[in-house]
Amino acid sequence: MKKFLAQVSGACAATQMAVGTAFAQLPDPTPIPGLPDEANVGDIKTLIVSIVTTVLDFVLLIAVVYVIVAGIRLIVSGGDEAQKDKAKQTIIYVIIGIIVILFARVIVSLVNSLFTAG
Repeated sequence: MKKFLAQVSGACAATQMAVGTAFAQLPDPTPIPGLPDEANVGDIKTLIVSIVTTVLDFVLLIAVVYVIVAGIRLIVSGGDEAQKDKAKQTIIYVIIGIIVILFARVIVSLVNSLFTAG
């Protein structure tokens, strides 16, 4: 189990290192003339991608908070095996959720780039 968690956490860390670079290379949407800066969305696709990405970022933040809380529960369990197992299960489920969230970000980025190119 420890080996599995080490591999999963290593994979998550490796994907996070490349995410900033990958998203930094996306082109900025072209502004619409005559609209204020807050209203420069470009089109509906850009708005939807922005909303989905923001929601995924927020859910990822919540998942990280859950990992921290489960880690604290694991430390504070005081030798109670039931509490330790519950905290470990929470950490495993949250890590699986983080992986799903990262895959969702990749899918959104892929679909966005496919429709932008076409």
